[in-house]
Amino acid sequence: MSALLYVLGALALAAGVAGLVLPVLPGALLLVAGVSLIAWAGHFHVVGPFTIAFAAGVGLLITAVDLLAGVLGAKAFGASKWAVVGSSVGLVVGLFLGLPGILLGPPVGAMAFELGKNPDVRRAAKAGVGAFVGFAVGSVLKIALAFALLGVLAAAFVLR
Repeated sequence: MSALLYVLGALALAAGVAGLVLPVLPGALLLVAGVSLIAWAGHFHVVGPFTIAFAAGVGLLITAVDLLAGVLGAKAFGASKWAVVGSSVGLVVGLFLGLPGILLGPPVGAMAFELGKNPDVRRAAKAGVGAFVGFAVGSVLKIALAFALLGVLAAAFVLR
């Protein structure tokens, strides 16, 4: 039974890392599930409550980064409040359109709402670029957080 739980935990971790860039998989949830399965496999002796709590915290942080990155990127590039709202709307609409929608939803939403407020194409393009840059930086941050989580998990085994 323990071997099966270790295998399932490792598979969940691998799928979780993949899910950070593939919108079909819930990456943060799979990472936390993987840590929990590995803890369960070892009867919580090697991987204990601290590591599981850390994994849950990192999972929440990854989710927050995922939701806020495009919006904050648009804001950092000087977008108006309308463009920031548009970036959020674009993300929500993009979720239903798969990977292209998730990549392009925030910039297109930011541009559309910025153009609706002010017909300055240059400013709208800047808002769209900001939303895309925010998404890209957010993706890098999510992957870094996932590898930090994997490092803490590995340290639990090395330091036991």
